[in-house]
Amino acid sequence: MSNERDQVLIERRGDVQWITINRPDQRNAINESVLAQIRKAILEINNDPTARAIVLTGAGDRAFCAGADLKAEGSASPVKPDMAATHNPLTQLFRAFEACNLPILARINGHVLAGGMGLLCGCDLAVASENAKFGVPEVKIGLFPMQILGYMLRLVPRRKLMEMCMTGDPFTAQEALEMGLLNYVVPPEELDEKVDWLLGRLLTQSPTALRHGKNGVHAIQDMPLQQAFAFAEANVARMSMTEDAQEGYGAFLEKRKPQWPGR
Repeated sequence: MSNERDQVLIERRGDVQWITINRPDQRNAINESVLAQIRKAILEINNDPTARAIVLTGAGDRAFCAGADLKAEGSASPVKPDMAATHNPLTQLFRAFEACNLPILARINGHVLAGGMGLLCGCDLAVASENAKFGVPEVKIGLFPMQILGYMLRLVPRRKLMEMCMTGDPFTAQEALEMGLLNYVVPPEELDEKVDWLLGRLLTQSPTALRHGKNGVHAIQDMPLQQAFAFAEANVARMSMTEDAQEGYGAFLEKRKPQWPGR
């Protein structure tokens, strides 16, 4: 049996932390160990002031993530009786996504199915190969994608969501783009170039603004409107006092590129 630590590869590339599900022979299916390792990597890098972004992807070119490894002992299979528990590893990973203030970019190198759709929805941005297929086929084995509904209801129009969940039928990358699940769809040979292009756009921006901004989006999306207004007023004042905001304003006045201190 392969070392469990080899199932998730963690690699720092400059300011970006890459997290790769490394189970290509199992179409990068997730089990409890994989979920725990991804969660640990996200929480650790979120506390690193030198990190600017995270990329989540899968090894090979067949699948980003095909969902739970239903064949493996100790898998994250939804048929386990404790799947509704708060300590469920998939739910815990979703909480780590929400706690992370760094931009998370999904590099969709292949098919995205079932729980893999939850990983996609947990990311802030997504670039996909046009060969990728998407779907939530749980209904075909007598289940329903309950755990990822909270994410998907925030991204996918309700009618489309009900159709995909009730039929279990796959859909294309272009359809996923039209639903709002993706930012870009490109030919497979252009995937890495597009990911680097999007990362480059992020890395030129204020890291403090991105961290505060992502936290604000997560907080505001569940607030009543008047509460959202109050939250925004308070946080605009806080952000204006950061060193990044002072540098950005100074650079604007001096007509130069800002040198972000990241504070």
